[in-house]
Amino acid sequence: MNYSRLIFVFLFLCTGSVSFAQNARVKGIILNNEKQPVADVNISSSGNATQTNADGFFEIEVPSNRKAVLIFTHISLKMMSLTINLKPNEIFVFNPVMSNAQEQMGEVFVSSKNKKRVQGITVIDAATIKKIPGANAGIENILKTLPGVNSNNELSTQYAVRGGNYDENLVYVNEIEVYRPFLIRSGQQEGLSFTNTDLVQNVDFSAGGFQAKFGDKLSSVLDITYRKPTEFGASLEASLLGGSASVDVVSKNKKWSAVTGVRYRNNSLLVNSQDTQTNYTPTFVDVQTNVNYDISEKWQMSFLGNISQNKYLYQPLTRETKFGTIDQPMALAVYYEGREKDQYDTYFGALKTTYKASPTLTFKFIGSLFHTKEEEHFDILAQYRLGNVNADGTTNPEDVDFTRGIGSQLNHARNDLDALIANAEIKGFKEWRDSQLEFGLKYTRESIRDRVIEWEVIDSAGFSVNPPLVILPENNQPYEPYAGPLLPYQDVRATNFNTINRFSGYAQWNQKTELGSSQVWYNLGARFQSWTVSGAAEEGKNQIVFSPRAQFALKPDWDMDMVLRLSGGLYHQPPFYRELRDLNGVVNPNVKAQESVHIVLSNDYSFKMWDRPFKWVTELYYKSLTDVNTYSIDNVRIRYVANNNAKAYAQGLDFRLNGEFVPGTESWISFGYLKTEENYENKGYIARPTDQRLKFAMLFQDYMPNIPSVKMYLNLVYNTGLPGGAPSYSDPYFYQNRLNDYRRADIGFAKVFVDSSTKNAKTNWLKNFKELSVGVEIFNVFNNQNAITNTWVRDVYSKNQYAIPNYMTSRVFNIKLNARL
Repeated sequence: MNYSRLIFVFLFLCTGSVSFAQNARVKGIILNNEKQPVADVNISSSGNATQTNADGFFEIEVPSNRKAVLIFTHISLKMMSLTINLKPNEIFVFNPVMSNAQEQMGEVFVSSKNKKRVQGITVIDAATIKKIPGANAGIENILKTLPGVNSNNELSTQYAVRGGNYDENLVYVNEIEVYRPFLIRSGQQEGLSFTNTDLVQNVDFSAGGFQAKFGDKLSSVLDITYRKPTEFGASLEASLLGGSASVDVVSKNKKWSAVTGVRYRNNSLLVNSQDTQTNYTPTFVDVQTNVNYDISEKWQMSFLGNISQNKYLYQPLTRETKFGTIDQPMALAVYYEGREKDQYDTYFGALKTTYKASPTLTFKFIGSLFHTKEEEHFDILAQYRLGNVNADGTTNPEDVDFTRGIGSQLNHARNDLDALIANAEIKGFKEWRDSQLEFGLKYTRESIRDRVIEWEVIDSAGFSVNPPLVILPENNQPYEPYAGPLLPYQDVRATNFNTINRFSGYAQWNQKTELGSSQVWYNLGARFQSWTVSGAAEEGKNQIVFSPRAQFALKPDWDMDMVLRLSGGLYHQPPFYRELRDLNGVVNPNVKAQESVHIVLSNDYSFKMWDRPFKWVTELYYKSLTDVNTYSIDNVRIRYVANNNAKAYAQGLDFRLNGEFVPGTESWISFGYLKTEENYENKGYIARPTDQRLKFAMLFQDYMPNIPSVKMYLNLVYNTGLPGGAPSYSDPYFYQNRLNDYRRADIGFAKVFVDSSTKNAKTNWLKNFKELSVGVEIFNVFNNQNAITNTWVRDVYSKNQYAIPNYMTSRVFNIKLNARL
């Protein structure tokens, strides 16, 4: 890729005129006691003023990050006032009822989080995301501290939610669905998440029971909104893992605005802390922009674009892994030849236009195009020696006193994939007083060209090991000559040219009402999807699924601030390309959609402790799954059986307590219990690959009492072991293995020179900054050894196999600089 062009585009988008207003907006419809719209209501705030139109609609700008008082007056109605405190660029919808009986005054604090609270959506502060340390810092790093969200791989941005796998999570940016590369098999190959945290304004997350307007996945929704700038700004972040820069620009007439970011990452610092010594030269770089244009008050357009290139050059040299017990310590030494060369180039562009036909009717059109070109090429020869460590305590594998096994393994791959995914979608939103109707229709075309050539040859003690699933003559070498054919241990070869056409749509109705003296909010909706897979040896048939969903929330008229929620429905996941491809790499076009009946019962309790705000959230959930497409996970690579011959269930209980444990900061503690099992071809229920029973996590922010500019950030996660690490060919009904518990703590310390509380007090050169901090991070501070998979090595004497853990990263130190103008 021509990086000079990327830099030129970045610098071009950085230029522009400056607007210094830092505002939010309040809009809505004013009604009278008869629930009729009221025209000519005067609304004023901080020198701004407006009037409602004939439909009772108003919209007004207010200052952000401080109290703003809105005054509502009308010639025949009593005055009303409202006090709010909104974030920059936040849009708050307020639909008051003005009375002719009494004045409505006083300080009323409102927040846009209230609506999301009754919907069961977790709101994550964008500022917190950038502060919390992690090997893969960002949104996904924060998600892994939430209950019900599991991961045992700090090098990966992927996550599993309530018994689902990595392919069951929806991700939206500005209401546009985003995609990931297909061929990634290890976390260290992923490089950069799609989401650029420098550009983020709002982050909403739902772990289940979500509305019909969200797409057809089984587990979760991550809904991200990039900010629409109101003034010039720039940011810079640099660390030993890479860096990023972003810029906000606004035109003088405020019609144009753009936010653009460039990121670079190098995982060498982390990879070099693993057991395997390598020559590792990766380059992960991307450029991302979000451009907005206000054509008129009724019509807005925006463009979201991303260009990403991940080059992964990996040449393993040696590996030394110690394992075993105190009585019988063992060691594995591996010597490598060859290298791996992978490249993932992705291009994404989306155009979104919003048209407000009337104060109560809005239409949106979204068109997007995603193109990925991926290649995964490697030839790696590994020669190993397994033995007992010397009795004198020596841990050098070259000085073992007894060799239990020797052998070699040759892995070869020439995998290439080219995918083009196009989307066209129209959405609508209609308001009727306290009710809203949302609807949409979408067409998707997926064109996939894929070639898989991958094989593995294993030699142990001088003879080739036969494939486990092929019936061949018994191999008793070196005692008897072997007369059978020599075959690779694993051999996958396939070429697939497939096109998938999808039509989907939804409609949902929301209403807020009262039940006695209690407030009630409910949502009823349904989705459909129709799809056809063509290009396979067997032509695919057209399939259709229908998914009704509902949410119900009750805020009782109690002294305590509590919201009770019940949500669920029928959820389908029509197969994406990876789910169509079986263990031999061949596409089965008639794989059915996996189906889940999902029920979530939750309690949201807000209270004050130590005179500071806190919230306790409890969620009980159950999923009953049919037409399940079973799979196995190796690191982050998922391989499907590509049939629907199983059923499953997932059940669990999640707790989360968050609030100001330290004044002025947000922290939380999470706990989750999960049990998920599957029944394949009526053989009985066994644990699914994502059956991670217990989860505990803590995200904690603090500062030194006497030096408040010195901050501390702690990210702690504990997960019980996942089923995994068994040989890839093993039948889980005869052999299942669990990895050890995953334990990790990352901590960061920062000296803050400038932030929102100090910038106005600076009179030297620091006054040019809105934020400036320098810090140090310690990843895996307790140096826990966490394994992601096992390598299986044969003992030539006893014919036993030993599971050698493939450990993740050890303790690593990082230095970090953050600045914002």
